[in-house]
Formats: sequence, C-alpha cells, structure tokens
Amino acid sequence: MKKLLFLVLCALMLVSLAGMFASCSEKKTVTVGYTIYAPMNFVDDNGKLVGFDTELAEKVFANLGYEVMFKEIKWENKYTDLASGNINCIWNGFTANTSDDDGVARADKVDFSYNYMENKQVVVVKDASITAAADLAGKIGVAESGSAGEEYAKGFEGATVKGVTKQTDALLEVNTGSADFAVLDAQLANNYVGKGDYAALKVVDALTSDVEYYAIGFKKGSDLTAKVNGQLEKLAADGTIRALAEKYGVENTVLLDFSSQKKS
Repeated sequence: MKKLLFLVLCALMLVSLAGMFASCSEKKTVTVGYTIYAPMNFVDDNGKLVGFDTELAEKVFANLGYEVMFKEIKWENKYTDLASGNINCIWNGFTANTSDDDGVARADKVDFSYNYMENKQVVVVKDASITAAADLAGKIGVAESGSAGEEYAKGFEGATVKGVTKQTDALLEVNTGSADFAVLDAQLANNYVGKGDYAALKVVDALTSDVEYYAIGFKKGSDLTAKVNGQLEKLAADGTIRALAEKYGVENTVLLDFSSQKKS
C-alpha cells in the first residue's frame, strides 16, 4: 500500500513538473498586421520580411518577451482583423491623425501608440503637364482602399478615384497608364518614384498634404499599448530607433522625443 502511494505521489510530481516546464517553454506570441510597403515592411532579395516597422516591432516585442508573427492583411480590412483577433496590432505606416471615409476619427476606432514618424500624402503622375489641383479634374486617380491617401485623393474636385489593394498597385497603374495619378505615402514614394522602373514618374510638390503621423494601432483597451510605448521610449533613448531610421533612410522623419505625447 505504501509502495503504491509512493508511486502515485511520484507520478503526480512528474505531471506537475512537466506542466511547469511546458509553461516555461511556451512563449507568448503577438501577431502584427502589415501590408507590403517599403521602407516600412517589405521582402528583401533573400525573401525575408524586413523594413523599419518590421525590425522595430521585432525589437520591441522581443524586449517584452513575445514571439512576433507577421500577417499580411488587406488594408481595408484592418479594423475587422484587429477586432476579430486575427491580428493584435497594426504596425505598417498607420496614419493616426486622420479620419476614415465614414468621418470617424481613427483614434476613436483603435488605441494608438505614440506617434513615431512624420509622413505626408503625395500625388504621383507620369504626365508632366499636371502641376496643380485643377489639372486633376476629369482625371482618374488611384489610392489604397481604406487609406489616408484615398481620403486625400477624394478631395480633388472633378477627379474620379478608385481603390486598389496596395499602394504599390496604385503606383503600377500610373506607370502603365491605367490611371492618371496616384496618392501615396511620401515614405513609399521616396523609395520608388523617379527610380528604376518608375523613373518616368514624378511627385507634384504643390499637391502634397499637411504633415501626418504614423502610430501603432491596438484594439481598444489593449494592455499592449502602454507596454509598447514604454519600449519606444527606451529604444529611442539607447539609439536603437535612430540606427534603424538611418538604415532605412527615414532619419529625417522619425520621432525620438515622446515627452509631449505622454498623458498627464
């Protein structure tokens, strides 16, 4: 009887220890929603997902003890993906200080991190005769569906605007002549316009928007928002964010001082 009791106790201890080891070996995961968008998130020549947002997300969540999973999404479905738990955050050049087509401020739909980068909307054309807003009347424009660019494009009187899945698709349509102009994030335009296959394209400087700000979007009430903000402060202080910005050519637009954004 004593031997049987001893064996039972040993078995229970082994089960308990196995549970403890399993718990220790399980790493928390977080899923980051993104679209292909250089220099923020893009695939390099080796097939690896890289970019300023990609690497910053990896560093932030590694410091917080999370394994990062990246999931490509359709930008127009970002809120649905976030609400359903398909992703835990939107980290992909997400403009925070604007509204969507329904007139609701984005800040009312998600919890935003600190603003960490400046951006603007730019108009890209192939036809050099387009130099002012009046020249866009009767023209066909393209922009990523659900984006700040789409909202900005719809403000040009007399122009017809259609949505596309990705900003790079909008760029391609102008390049091939399927559209007369595209509205893109300046960060992306700076990486493509006037270079390589897009050498014939140009930005119409007179039609550039006011300054916008990128931030990371989380589900309302998420405890990740404050945790990520804390890491942004630390990584700005130790030079990590500046180094990443220089690596990806965005050192002139990255924000490194978050003191004015702290809530009292």
